[in-house]
Amino acid sequence: MRKKIVAGNWKMNLDYNEGLSLFSEVINMVKDEITGNQQAVVCSPYIHLHSLAQLAKGYTKVSVGAQNAHQAESGAYTGEISAKMIKSVGAEYVILGHSERRQYFGEDNALLAKKTDTALKNGLKPIFCIGETLQEREANQHLDIIKSQLVEGVFHLDEAQFVQLVIAYEPVWAIGTGVTASSGQAQEIHAFIRKEIAAKYGQAVAENTTILYGGSCNPKNAPELFACADIDGGLIGGASLKSRDFVDIVKVFN
Repeated sequence: MRKKIVAGNWKMNLDYNEGLSLFSEVINMVKDEITGNQQAVVCSPYIHLHSLAQLAKGYTKVSVGAQNAHQAESGAYTGEISAKMIKSVGAEYVILGHSERRQYFGEDNALLAKKTDTALKNGLKPIFCIGETLQEREANQHLDIIKSQLVEGVFHLDEAQFVQLVIAYEPVWAIGTGVTASSGQAQEIHAFIRKEIAAKYGQAVAENTTILYGGSCNPKNAPELFACADIDGGLIGGASLKSRDFVDIVKVFN
C-alpha cells in the first residue's frame, strides 16, 4: 500500500521564531488528531531545518524537508546549500524541480536530474515536481511536457533509486492563483503519470509510487481531490502557513 503524504511548502516565509511556533502547533495537532497512517512533511527555509528536526524527534507522523538543494556535493558555490548539509541537520525530504525554481531560476530537466542523483546519494527523499503551464495546456502539449519532465529528470534512475522518490504534480496555472484543477483534471494527469512509471519500471513500482497534487489545495477541496484513485496527498503552499488549515488537510486521510 503506497504512502499517503501531505507536504507543506513554506516557501520564503516566516522568520525563525514564527517558523518554530507554527511547527509546534502542527506537531501538537497531529499528535492529537491524526489517526491514520499518513505522513505530514514540512518543507521549511534552511534556517528552520535543524530546530524543526529536533522538535519532530519521536513523532513518527511528522517529517522535515528542505525546499531545494545544490547539484554539487560541495565546493565554491557561494550562498548554496548541499544535500549533505541538509541531511546532517536531520531533514529527510527535499523538494526538487518546483515550478518556481524552474521559472525564476532557470532549472531545467538536465540540472534536476543531477540534483536528484546528489540528493539520493546523500540519503534524502526527493519530492520531484512536474507540471505544465497554462499555455502548454491550452496548446494541448501538457502530456508531452509532463512525460519529458519524467524521462529527462528521473527516468535515468534504476528501480532501487526511483522507489525513494515522491512525485508531485503541480499544474503551474493553479499555483497561488486560487484556481484549482478539477478533481477530474487532476486524476487524469495522476493516472497518466502512474501509467508512464509503469511503462518504465513495471506495474508494481507504479502502484507503490506516491503521487501528490500541488495546486491551490485547501481544506475545502482536499477531500474531493484525495478521493481520486491516483492522488496520494498534496504539496501544500499557502494553506501550510496556517496550522489549522494544514492539519485539516492531513486529517482527510484519517
